[in-house]
Amino acid sequence: MTQSLAPQADVVILGAGQAGLQAALSLREEGFDGTIQMIGDEAVLPYQRPPLSKGFLLGAVTEDALVLRPQAMLDRTDIRLAAGVAATRIDRAARRVHLADGRSCGYEHLVIATGSRVRSWTGQGGELAGVATLRTLADARALGALLEAAGDVVVIGAGFIGLEFAAVAAKRGKQVHVVEAADRVMARAVTPPISAFFRERHEIAGVQFRFGAAVEGIVGPAGRVTGVALAGGETLPADLVLVGIGGIANAEIAAEAGLAVDNGIVVDALLQTADPAVSAIGDCCNHPNPFAGGRMRLESVQNAIDQGRVVAARIAGKPQPYHAVPWFWSDQGDLKLQMAGLTTGFDAQVTIGDRDAARFSLIAFRAGQIIGVESVNRPGDNMLARRILALPAPPTYGEAEAAGFDLKALAAGVKVQA
Repeated sequence: MTQSLAPQADVVILGAGQAGLQAALSLREEGFDGTIQMIGDEAVLPYQRPPLSKGFLLGAVTEDALVLRPQAMLDRTDIRLAAGVAATRIDRAARRVHLADGRSCGYEHLVIATGSRVRSWTGQGGELAGVATLRTLADARALGALLEAAGDVVVIGAGFIGLEFAAVAAKRGKQVHVVEAADRVMARAVTPPISAFFRERHEIAGVQFRFGAAVEGIVGPAGRVTGVALAGGETLPADLVLVGIGGIANAEIAAEAGLAVDNGIVVDALLQTADPAVSAIGDCCNHPNPFAGGRMRLESVQNAIDQGRVVAARIAGKPQPYHAVPWFWSDQGDLKLQMAGLTTGFDAQVTIGDRDAARFSLIAFRAGQIIGVESVNRPGDNMLARRILALPAPPTYGEAEAAGFDLKALAAGVKVQA
């Protein structure tokens, strides 16, 4: 893998994931002709992470297909990449980044796009063979081998990654239990009706759930996992345990450099830290988000791509605040869940489509205003919802009702007398 490192660069990007690569590509698209240096701690080309928990484990997506851009394109656009080496320190006074192998690189502007990492299991049994997490390509390779040999699988955490993996494991004929501390699946991300639907469909596929469950420990003799012990006394058999209990921002290098960190690197609406020479984007940054009504850290491909574009435009002399509509997706078995907006705190909802046929959308409102749309196997609804939420004045409940909750009409900005 390339180890191309300039001693000095106009823009240094820490992180070679979706956000970092997008920032580099967008700089070139904006006409920026300075030196661009990317630094990534994985010894591979920038790649897609979403397929790791789905198509890659099913053998439908190859490693080559994961690659976002080939080396030839990076060479053609003069984007340097030092891969497989970690940055260890930022010297803001000297405007220099120091690497684990002793090298360093100076910068005029630094973009921190270090992403996030999975929250590891710190309780009993985390060191046992057969206990896994999933974030990187290396994780997915290891998990695939473990899954091949496993009969009983336990997933700790019913978030997106946990449920995506549970669907894969069930499809491959494994006995699957999902343990979740909350009372429903994807509790922090979707509305209760969507949670209930996905629980039903996973159960039909053979997945068994334990809700409101506390894990006392992961157990196994001779250094290999054999089960997961729950607080009520039950022990679930397990040859493989996937821990999916959330992510942590990789923000330590910023904190050690004296930058503000609060569940991510703190940036303003232009994605700039308090140091005008340093920006942060993607999973690692805590930014003002108009759809959240405050600050938030967002782990999504959309956020990574859009923030990469915004920071590139600013560096190229075209500053604009970040205000993109948040959207997400999760493929679980034959179900594609797509979300536009943020539905937290909704107080009214309307379902359109056919729930029984697994082709429907839920429109969520708060205080009479549309705030988000969750769609199952209705990609057109998701596209329309993103357009609706980007309108200067998204429709009210009354306007949506008067339009028969027709998303196409609402996306066109049609105002119907309520």
